[in-house]
Amino acid sequence: MKTDKIYLVGFMGAGKTKVSRALGRRLDWRVEDIDELIEAREHRAIADIFALEGEPYFRAVEHQVLWSLLPGRNVVVATGGGTFVDPDNRAAIARDGVSIWLDAPLDTIVARLPADGRRPLAADRFELEQLYAHRRAAYQQANLRLDASRAPVEELVERILDWLGF
Repeated sequence: MKTDKIYLVGFMGAGKTKVSRALGRRLDWRVEDIDELIEAREHRAIADIFALEGEPYFRAVEHQVLWSLLPGRNVVVATGGGTFVDPDNRAAIARDGVSIWLDAPLDTIVARLPADGRRPLAADRFELEQLYAHRRAAYQQANLRLDASRAPVEELVERILDWLGF
């Protein structure tokens, strides 16, 4: 499958940022990380945005940042964990490129998440489990699912390149 835009989707801690950077290097493509772009645009951390403005505000900014990336070509985009859950975002991504779901079990995700408060939606384990279950239905609509629980980043990159025919 030939494409000039790749969106990595999946839950927080699945490895989207690391895989996007490695994939971008291999393809010699630009890499964009939606969460990093939001923090740069807002001049504050995501946790602060959630605390001061709330999740609806964050999701609106996330939507705007995604839309700003649509014209770019030869780009690997690391989406935020909730980006692909929004039906409008998911439809835009489907029209614009290919989506690859980096899937990992919740226990793996929890082990990877920092306990420093940078992930506001991960503060409560029960709520995290509910969020994880809810988001999987959206992630399943991606073009490709990869098990990102044990594979090294370079192996995931190789699988993506093989699937794309690069």
